[in-house]
Amino acid sequence: MIVCVCRRVSEKEIALHASEGMGFDDIQFELGVATQCGKCEDCAREVIDKCHAKASIAQHGWMPIAVSMSR
Repeated sequence: MIVCVCRRVSEKEIALHASEGMGFDDIQFELGVATQCGKCEDCAREVIDKCHAKASIAQHGWMPIAVSMSR
């Protein structure tokens, strides 16, 4: 899906940069998102937030819980 019509930036492009750890300001500088009409800013930020949330979950992943068997 195209997020930024003015710069023809897709959701996949934004997600790729976000998955590399880039924030909105870095992605805006790199891709030009939300630098013309600005209508895409909210959507671009949502894509970035979702990617960062997924990366955070994947990074922390499943953590075993220590169980004490003593009484």
